[in-house]
Amino acid sequence: MERDNVKEELMTIIKPFVPDGESISLAENQDLINDLKINSAHIVDIVLDIEDKFDINIEDDVIGEMNTVADAVDVVMRKTA
Repeated sequence: MERDNVKEELMTIIKPFVPDGESISLAENQDLINDLKINSAHIVDIVLDIEDKFDINIEDDVIGEMNTVADAVDVVMRKTA
């Protein structure tokens, strides 16, 4: 799967969890918690949605690596390779 396609799918998954997500433009360098104000409970929901969408398993220690949108894209790219 191409990186742009993964990013697009992730944006679709992440956007509903962003306060005022409809009016925000997501960029790869944005931090999920600090910039996008996604709380930790929603991070778990996002990970579950990513696992379902891409049919992958993301281990707990890998979740800690997913700080930015780009990090999340990288994890999906690795897991689907």
